Amino acid sequence: MTDVVLPPVESSGVTKRLLDGIERVGNKVPNPVIMFLYLIALIAIVSAVLSALDVSVTESIAVPVAEVEMTDVPGDLGGTEIPYGGVTADAPEYEIKETTIDVQSLLSISGIRFVFSSFVSNFAAFTVVAVTLVAMAGVGAAEHAGMMAALIRKLVAVAPAGALTFILVLVGVVSSVATDAGYLILIPLGAAAFASVGRHPLAGLAASFAGVAAVFGANLLITPSDSMLTEITNETILANGGTAISVTANLYFSIVSSLVLAGVAALITTRMIEPRLGKWKAGSGDAELAADAEPDVDTEGEKRGLRFALVGLLVMTALVLVMTVPSGAPLRDAETDAIIGDTPFMASLIFLISLTFLVCGVCYGIGARTVKSSNDVIGAIGKTYASLGGLLLMFLMIAQFIAFFNYTNMPRVAAVEMANALESANVSALLLLIGFILVIVLLDFILPGLVPKWAIFAPVFIPIFDRLGVAPQTVLAAYRVGDSPVNTLTPLMVYFPFIVTIARRYDKNAGIGSIIALMIPYAVILLIAWSALFAAWFALGIPLGPDSPVRT
Repeated sequence: MTDVVLPPVESSGVTKRLLDGIERVGNKVPNPVIMFLYLIALIAIVSAVLSALDVSVTESIAVPVAEVEMTDVPGDLGGTEIPYGGVTADAPEYEIKETTIDVQSLLSISGIRFVFSSFVSNFAAFTVVAVTLVAMAGVGAAEHAGMMAALIRKLVAVAPAGALTFILVLVGVVSSVATDAGYLILIPLGAAAFASVGRHPLAGLAASFAGVAAVFGANLLITPSDSMLTEITNETILANGGTAISVTANLYFSIVSSLVLAGVAALITTRMIEPRLGKWKAGSGDAELAADAEPDVDTEGEKRGLRFALVGLLVMTALVLVMTVPSGAPLRDAETDAIIGDTPFMASLIFLISLTFLVCGVCYGIGARTVKSSNDVIGAIGKTYASLGGLLLMFLMIAQFIAFFNYTNMPRVAAVEMANALESANVSALLLLIGFILVIVLLDFILPGLVPKWAIFAPVFIPIFDRLGVAPQTVLAAYRVGDSPVNTLTPLMVYFPFIVTIARRYDKNAGIGSIIALMIPYAVILLIAWSALFAAWFALGIPLGPDSPVRT
């Protein structure tokens, strides 16, 4: 596909002022790496000021009972049992103590010592890096072999006419498991698929864009983004003495959200977008671009590759079942024989998913003849890792930000003070969660990235909501709701110019304002629907995932 340089978009009135305002604000937002440098500098200054003012809070917290206290009892019973009233009782592992938490300055002698001495260890301990590299190895191999593009083309081609819109949106939702594939492959295909059956191609583009971007935080599968969000969440939880959550902590909510929102987006497309666009007249777009819309595809090779990939999937499924289903299997818990919970199976999910993508991708490549040797596989993974350079640099700064922020104790102090204020105000946790969603929505206009925002907000809001009895996985679910819907509206989203390019294949007058006007109904209605689903889920107390209640 040839690159196209877009001419200036002419717009007027309210749309022009809105777009100009968003662009002005957005242009002032620095690169995320620089932004985290600024944030580190800010917390250093603020921590120094608060420390000089002797800011502190006192709270009652659970602390581990010293082992010596548990063994120093009459009769030298030891262990976890102590005599009480003539009977033997279990000694508590934790006891409640009143603790004073002071703000520590990053600019003090000890603070500066921590900054320099912990820099490498902070990054080494930031497990999201390892998780990302493991997850992207398999996905990258499958994507470079062509399997992801082939799957998307196949699903669009076999979709029944009556269910085309729903399937198109749902495929867009699922496509986030393969990073850029949804934007670069599905959106052009969605427009072409609608045109091929006489429907307006911009409606197909809009439906695909909504699935890929507006529901990005949900999926039917575990994605690399889930891994990153979970690890950042766990960094915060463990820093505050809590228990880490698993990558499936939002799985139930994510699956239901994917299906419900795909249905809502399909209705928006057929009831609002297509009537507004009217009947499409072929030839109204840019003929040169339209001729270059689809690359040449080896249809027979693609079919053969997908058959080989299916064999690879069946082999991997059989392997996982053998290692999981029988009693005493390697991926069951050694003591309880459980599969779900804190078990080897759950701890292996990321690796199993990545390995499955790798095996299926290699099988596809052999069948389609896009992979001819092991060097091609290694090269594909290497290219994927090379494309992650900017992300790894951002992770380096995020790791420092989280470690330095936690060192100052400012998150804990803020959490105690804000939680006390919220408790005294007697505001319901659900109302606060809805407010949190709206804050994330507003920030998404100027900071569209899923991971950077969570790295900033997780250390602050997870402790606050924890004191109100809201589980970390619930805060993460609320964050997903707020992060995605307006991805379709901000021109700061990196693929926005590409979406405009695709639209001009079918309407030469299409511009940024056209796409925003097209996507506003999706953003608004999906946000309302998703927020309502979240509120109902929370009110009913339905677990968000395996062993993941909404409250602590």
